[in-house]
Amino acid sequence: MTTIIAILSQKGGGGKSTLARTLAVELTKQNQKTLLVDLDIQQKTSQEWSERRKRKNIKPLISCQSLPYFEEKLIKTNYDYLIIDCPARISKESLIIAKHASLIIQPVRPSLDDLNPAIREFHALVRAGISKKKLALVINCVNSNAEEKNTREYLTEAGYFVFSIALLDKVSYREAQNQGLSISEVKYPRLSNQVQLLVKSILSKI
Repeated sequence: MTTIIAILSQKGGGGKSTLARTLAVELTKQNQKTLLVDLDIQQKTSQEWSERRKRKNIKPLISCQSLPYFEEKLIKTNYDYLIIDCPARISKESLIIAKHASLIIQPVRPSLDDLNPAIREFHALVRAGISKKKLALVINCVNSNAEEKNTREYLTEAGYFVFSIALLDKVSYREAQNQGLSISEVKYPRLSNQVQLLVKSILSKI
């Protein structure tokens, strides 16, 4: 049975594609047959990243498809995992994806301009019948322990699960992705280990 992990965001720039690509890389390294599905056809961020990776022959190569909408026939493929990089703006299609997904993750930056839309989106999914148990948040681009703590408390008070590992705001993450790498493949062990721990936590929640 194919496991679907949907990465969505109410706003662009929250780290949606970053997280989707990282999961695809780490699962592929674990010999899990994984397809990264880029549904953001205007940006094609994940698709273009996978092409950079292929041109540089970075192993493992990542299977990636850019599609204008979610095709339910994908569920019946022989992939172990589908990682869905959803469009930047939430739509009715997001609800369809959420119904099929085992886990729905929103990466979110630590500002109220990002936090409140993320919370409202999860509220909307719950009202539409999506189980809270499938919803989770990843804090992204934090610059201090205090900022992470305050963000975590704010999200937890809203009633949603927040992964214990946050992603830092690092130039090395951006540089890695520019080269076709994922943020779990940065050259600094402390940073790559932190990302790999986050991936492990995500997979253990499914």
